This record gives sequence, structure tokens and C-alpha cells, in this order.
Amino acid sequence: MKELSERLVQAVHSAEGKLRKVSESESNTPVLKGGWSRKQVIGHLIDSASNNHQRFVRATLQGSLAFPGYDQDGCVRVQAVQNAPWSLLLSLWTDYNLYLAHVIANLPADKLKAHCKIGEDKPVTLRFLAEDYLTHLLHHLEQIGAAA
Repeated sequence: MKELSERLVQAVHSAEGKLRKVSESESNTPVLKGGWSRKQVIGHLIDSASNNHQRFVRATLQGSLAFPGYDQDGCVRVQAVQNAPWSLLLSLWTDYNLYLAHVIANLPADKLKAHCKIGEDKPVTLRFLAEDYLTHLLHHLEQIGAAA
């Protein structure tokens, strides 16, 4: 998991440099089909970090996990991500992901096969959740022009 953690750190540092060059007004402009702005995408990625943080820790502690699904549109709306300062969102996203990289690096090898059920999705392992987390993050960074 240390290699996955290192890849996450590299992706975050690379993206942060690019995203810090985006102005407040540019961060508000819709960039995705459906109208999401960079702020909303980063807000969604903060939610992803938060949800996955809990999934990783709980699956490790409990040996398995049953966790609710995620309403991405509702969460972005309720948290008023579009109204938050761009610099706040970037700092939170960056620091949360660097901490999450630390958590991933320290996941016990004997817990990586823990059975995890998220919402109505088919069960996966803790290892899959961690690997999929990085895949998901990279996908969204590419959408907003911040991938390496």
C-alpha cells in the first residue's frame, strides 16, 4: 500500500500546483457536462476523501464494512461548495489527501481482504477501495485539467 500512497501524494502535489493557478472566478465557471465547476469537483473529491477515510478505518477496525451509498449531487448542494472560497477548498482537499495517503500507507496487510459493501454496489475488498480511490481522484483531476 506504500506505493499506492506515494502515487496519491505525487498526484496531489502535481494537481495542487496547477489548481493554485486557477483564479476564484475561473474556479466558479462550469467546466463539466452537467454544469459542475472546478469548485464543485474539488468539493466532490473532498467528500470522496471523507467517505473513504471512514471506510478504510472502519473496515480495518471491524474486519468488514457495510456503509451507505453516496449522493454526490446532494452533498455538493447541501455543503454549498460553490460558495466556499477556492483557496479553502484547495487547502482542505490537499491536506486531507496527504493525510489519507498516510492512512493508506499504514493499512495492515492482513486487513486488505476485508469485505466492504457500499450502498447497493457489489461487495469489494478494502484493497480495491483504496486502489479505486486513487483511480476516481485521477479521473476527476483529468476532467478539470489538473492531472499529471
